[in-house]
Amino acid sequence: MDRYLLGLDAGNTVIKAVLFDLEGRQIAMSALDGQSSTPAPGHVERDLNELWRNAGTVIRACIAKGGIAPRQIVGVGCAGHGNGLYALDAAGEPVLGIQSLDTRGADLAAELAEVSGAALHSLCLQKPWPAQTPVLLAWVKRHQPETYARIATVLMCKDFVTYRLTGVRVSDTSDMSGAGLTRMPDCTYDAEVMRLYGLADATDMLPRLIRPAEIAGHVTAEAAAQTGLAEGTPVIGGYFDVISSALGSGACRAGEASIIAGTWSINQVFSEAPVVNPSVFMASGFDAGRFVNIESSATSAANLEWYVRALVERGAHHDDPFGHCNDAVGQVVPALDDPLCQPYLYGSGQGAEFRGGFFGLAGWHGEGHLLRALFEGVVFEHRRHIEVLRAAGVSFDSAVLSGGGARSPHWPQIFADCLGVPIRVAEARETGALGAAIGVAVAVGLQPSYEAAVAQMTRTKAEFLPNPDMRSHYDRRYQLYSDLNSALRPLWAQLATLKGK
Repeated sequence: MDRYLLGLDAGNTVIKAVLFDLEGRQIAMSALDGQSSTPAPGHVERDLNELWRNAGTVIRACIAKGGIAPRQIVGVGCAGHGNGLYALDAAGEPVLGIQSLDTRGADLAAELAEVSGAALHSLCLQKPWPAQTPVLLAWVKRHQPETYARIATVLMCKDFVTYRLTGVRVSDTSDMSGAGLTRMPDCTYDAEVMRLYGLADATDMLPRLIRPAEIAGHVTAEAAAQTGLAEGTPVIGGYFDVISSALGSGACRAGEASIIAGTWSINQVFSEAPVVNPSVFMASGFDAGRFVNIESSATSAANLEWYVRALVERGAHHDDPFGHCNDAVGQVVPALDDPLCQPYLYGSGQGAEFRGGFFGLAGWHGEGHLLRALFEGVVFEHRRHIEVLRAAGVSFDSAVLSGGGARSPHWPQIFADCLGVPIRVAEARETGALGAAIGVAVAVGLQPSYEAAVAQMTRTKAEFLPNPDMRSHYDRRYQLYSDLNSALRPLWAQLATLKGK
């Protein structure tokens, strides 16, 4: 009887269940959008019971589409967005579901960074930032003490799904180190780290910590009835989704680079030891001697999604809204004085006060110019992050691109031209789910190592080489973009003072 691997990918909005064969080829997939709520400005939350219902729905649908018996699935792995705050009470009922686009903790993050930022970085290689899990927990402690008192366990997004599958409260090193909650490079919990966040009393809220490719538990009878999985199916610890997506796109060795153009701008390079540099956003450890150095912010393809939802899909007058956008970009001949776009709809790692916008519009510009500016602005922000990594001593000479942006016929070439390195696009569309399936293959002994699993289960679909004729164009445009952002910083700061007035 053929055997299969089930990978789950729980993002900020969509949860996906993807069935793979042992070669990493996709057999079936089901996805479902969840609803976010904004109970106050800067607050972005979700209903965790809805998340679990959606997980059960997509798992059951994926198994049905694959036409297989549940017993043929040898294991389940889940990847999920990092940070945010997913909290349970003592009975295992949801208390909070805060997503990583939330900015309520901006002021508290700045306060913590000023008081304890250097000390925290020396321990966890990360400074406080608004949607970071410990910052959000500290915010709840300060502003909602009655809610804080109800919290028994702090989980990450994918951990909540794993909990509902297995009944086990557990997290993995990649997610917890990515949230700044572990001492580095040990990837272990640390009382001093918690004290510096003002959370000395919250240590008992942290779940048992395991490696991602370690079996966390097994599907319970209740979860089997809700999902269609076979009772007793192994479930692994799972992954911070950026790590999982890198694995699923074909990167795992030291010196290999992964760029993810999704909701977040993710720019990461694998290494045997984490880079110790306060300019680098974070480091995540997912196995012994396996680290990923990460520069990221919520400034990538989420901008295009907003554009499509707010402007293109009005009146449902496009059957293929993203295709419409790509067609419009393809009709534009690039010029140095084209409009510029700041991709800061959800703030920036440089400051929560950053705002999105278009600059330099003229009467002869059309929608294609706006969209090309948006595409370029996203790539420019990826480039800014990559320059931070390079300045810290992290180098690479090629990269693999994944995420929604990798599906565009234009974005990968803009990345190659602007960054000046070859860009590979993975064959797999659902790289996050595939990375989780790769972890399952390692955990249950189907593959002896990450290297062997990645070599057998991932493939390259296309490669985009940089066009030397475009390098000076993008260098000059990037400088204009950087200068414009510097000029706008005081205005963004003024806007921030008007918030809520």
